Order: sequence, then C-alpha cells, then structure tokens
Amino acid sequence: MEDGVKERLKKRIMSELDLSIEATDEAIGKIIDRCILEEDRSGYLPLKEKVSLRTELFNSFRRLDVLTEYIEDESITEIMVNGYKHIYVERKGRIEAAPKCFESEEKLKSVVQQIVADCNRRINEASPIVDARLKDGSRVNMVLYPAALNGPIITIRKFPAEVMTLERLMEYGALDEQTADFLKLLVKAKYNIFISGGTGSGKTTFLNALSAYIPKDERIITIEDAAELQIKELPNLVRLEARNANVEGENEISIRDLIKTSLRMRPDRIIVGEVRDAAAIDMLQAMNTGHDGSLSTGHANSSRDMLSRLETMVLMGMDIPLAAVRMQIASAVDIIIHLGRMRDKSRKVLEISEVLRVKMGEIELNKLYEFVETKEVGKRIRGSLRKINDLINTDKLMNAGLYELYKESQDGLQKV
Repeated sequence: MEDGVKERLKKRIMSELDLSIEATDEAIGKIIDRCILEEDRSGYLPLKEKVSLRTELFNSFRRLDVLTEYIEDESITEIMVNGYKHIYVERKGRIEAAPKCFESEEKLKSVVQQIVADCNRRINEASPIVDARLKDGSRVNMVLYPAALNGPIITIRKFPAEVMTLERLMEYGALDEQTADFLKLLVKAKYNIFISGGTGSGKTTFLNALSAYIPKDERIITIEDAAELQIKELPNLVRLEARNANVEGENEISIRDLIKTSLRMRPDRIIVGEVRDAAAIDMLQAMNTGHDGSLSTGHANSSRDMLSRLETMVLMGMDIPLAAVRMQIASAVDIIIHLGRMRDKSRKVLEISEVLRVKMGEIELNKLYEFVETKEVGKRIRGSLRKINDLINTDKLMNAGLYELYKESQDGLQKV
C-alpha cells in the first residue's frame, strides 16, 4: 500500500471530522469506511488491504496509533519505543525490531499525552518521567526530553489476558507441583513472603499467582506505584495507587503514605507491588505489627542480595544502627522466593529461602529449594527444584492447622 494513499485519507478524514464535538468510535468508523470506498472507486485495493488500512486509520485517530496493533498481539510481551522511528517488541523472550513506526515525533508525543491523560498523570519537560498504565492493566514507563535525548521513550510491559496461576506456571516449567503445593500452604498459613528477581523475571506475575491462595474471607489492601496487580478473586479488596507531585511539587501521595494509611483500614494482609525506596521501613513495620501474610516484591540478584537491598532501603529513610535494621528484617520477613530468567529466556523459580534470626551480626538464611540444571535440550534448559533443607519455623503452619498437610507434602522428597 502506498503511503500517499494513507496520507490523503488522513487529511480527508480530518477535514470531515467536526472538532467542536466529541466524535464517537462509530461515527469515526463510518467516515473512514466512506473515505476508503471513495478513494478506491476503481477497486484496485484488495479486501485484505482495505481492512488493514481501516484498522490503521482508526487507530491513528482514536487509539494509540501503531502501538495498538502490538498491544493487541498476544504473542508480544513488551513494547519498546525509542523515538518515533524505532519500535522494538519482545516475543517469547527475544527482542526484535517492529516493522512499523510512528509517522512523526508530534504523533508520538500525542500518544504519550493520551496515555497519561487516561490515567490522570502528567508528563512534560519540567517533569519528563512518569509511570502509568493502560486500560488493560499493562505497565507503561515514559521519558521525554531533556531526560531522553533521542525522542520520547515508551516502554510497555504487557500482562497475559488471563490471570496467571501457579498451575499455568507449572505448565511453563517455572516450578513443579510439589513446590507449588508448599508455597500454597505458606500463603494460607500467613507467612510474610518477599519475591525477588531481576527485571523481567516475572515477580509481579508470580505475586498475582500466589495471591489466589489467600482465603476469601480476609480483607486485603494492595499498594502500588501504578496499579498493575490483577487480583480478582478476593471480594474484600482495596486497591491504592501512589501519585506523583504536580508541576508545583505538591500533592504527592507516596507509597509510604499509602502504607501508613492502610494500617488504619483494618487490613488482614497488605500487598505492596514493589518496594524500591525508604517505603521498606513501613512495609517491614506492617509485617511486624500483626499483618502476617503480607506480600511484596523487590529487585535483587539473589535471596541474600534481597536482604542487603532491604537494609539499604531502610537506611535511606532512617538513621538507625545496621544491627537494628537486620533485627527488623529477620523479624518481619519469613520467606524469600527468588526468580530469574535463564539463558533460553525462560522464567523459573531459582531459589526459596527461609529467613531466620540474626546470628553474629548477620541474618541467617535457610535455603529450602534450589533450581538445579540437568541438561539442555534443543536450546531449552531442563532441570528441577531440589529440596535442600526442611522448613525450621513451622509455628505459623501449626497455628493455621496446616502442619500435617505440610509434613505429608514433604514425605518422600529427597534432599540434595
């Protein structure tokens, strides 16, 4: 299809739109259909090209232009816009250049403003960085000039249309049935769980999957920078979202503010989408003050590294001795689940560790499970989670009446 045809149609459609009123999708669709038919009086355009042209024109006027096609493509998990000329997408863990791009930087900037307007955010040169979300829950990060030198940058992390469950993660090889059963018991018994991992390791997806095993009679409060958790099975659910400061630097609502106010909302559990700053102080205090079963995620390279990062984040907001910080962490966090992306781009549970007491100034970790690679078949990694040690702190399982189930699930498992 010639670009000239598309440009002529765009100008004609724009001239026929009544900009003084808000046109409906149906009205815009009718104008596009009529203009395409009149443009193609000779019938030289095949039906397939007409349908494709209609979709592109509608997306450019009403939706997110070329991004719409990639957002609706279920095989794509991430979209990366590096200025208006370059778009990359991730399919099956591999990044490739997309065949289409924006027609101009002005069009890309228009799409950026549309995204932030839809979720009540603001972005401009004075405040050039923003986290947002699309209507389908996809996470969006956007950066403008002067922070971004090669034009507006958009990164969209898509989430599956269907909520991911532990059963589906087992099908993908992220963990096995025995380990999944073990984690279900920990969630039901109200162990405080931290999920760690690098970028794109599946932390939020795994948090969603674990939340499905929270008892339905509990009151849950979720706290996020940009709401992306897809918790749908819990009836008594409160969702809170942080807000950036306005242009004057006022009216900010931080994660710390939300954690503090959530404690007055009678939560059984608090779920913090991700802890990345001094909000770790408030999260640990919530875990230490009767809100057992709380869940959160954080960026780290290992379970041990997650503890170090928590220490650093607490010290960012509070000047207290490191020994006291470690006591707080050891008292608050029960379990760390570490996820990772393998060299074949698959996501797996690499390690499950129990957080024990502070001994000789260091937090003790009891490694429960560890992924052991066995072989590589057709560039796909094969291996399994091997049991390393038994769970030491079983009080919560006993209090929940789940200890016998736990013992049964562990019978016959060989320790490495």
